[in-house]
Amino acid sequence: MPIADCQMLSARPLLLGHRGARPVRGFGVDSSPQTVPPENTLAAFDYALASGCDGFELDIRYTRDRRHVLCHDPEHDGKPVADHDYSGLERRHGYNLPCLEEVLHRFGSNSFLDIELKVPGNERAVVAAIHAAPPRYGFVVSSFLPEVLLTLHEIHAPLPLGYICKHPEAAQRWTELPIKTFIPHHTLVSQRLIDEVHARGLQLFTWTVNRKRDLLRFAEWGVDGLISDDPKMLAETFPAAMAAGAV
Repeated sequence: MPIADCQMLSARPLLLGHRGARPVRGFGVDSSPQTVPPENTLAAFDYALASGCDGFELDIRYTRDRRHVLCHDPEHDGKPVADHDYSGLERRHGYNLPCLEEVLHRFGSNSFLDIELKVPGNERAVVAAIHAAPPRYGFVVSSFLPEVLLTLHEIHAPLPLGYICKHPEAAQRWTELPIKTFIPHHTLVSQRLIDEVHARGLQLFTWTVNRKRDLLRFAEWGVDGLISDDPKMLAETFPAAMAAGAV
């Protein structure tokens, strides 16, 4: 299936686990490092899906030998990811550091994927990996970095792109970029913004929403996707959630 044809249809917001899942504290939610697998691992993604989510967000960085590894921070166990080969990076707690290709092959047929690129420099290889194993349940390639999105658009214009931002100054750029999904931090979201995004024919996802009342409020406003650290709480907030297939 061509990657331009992958779309998600849903009667309610898309439910996505942030980095799969992360321990949540201070929100009255039963979530701890003892019960939640480490973020950005295959186990965390399995946990999000088993909890009832439609998919998950994941973070991509590049190793010295140009592998697409899942890691949020620039360093992994004290080692700069960009300065080491993939074989020299090992996961703590018995979990291996997964690659994008593993995620595409294992979850591309049953999960919506929000593939966030943390750094520039290997965009063409990312597009090639997606072409080789296109997610059939829907996906977006997202980034905080406008230059990454512009490069991806030059490589393959139909690629569904998403612009992430946290601060009001950065948020102003969303109308300038070749995106299909705007992904502002939840503190920036308003009914007016959602309406404006929809008026332009785009979707709006928001992150990281860890309070039930906020989830319900954003859903009532018409947000298209909700990203939360706690996939169980996210799915339990929408008990009648219906997973829709790709077209």
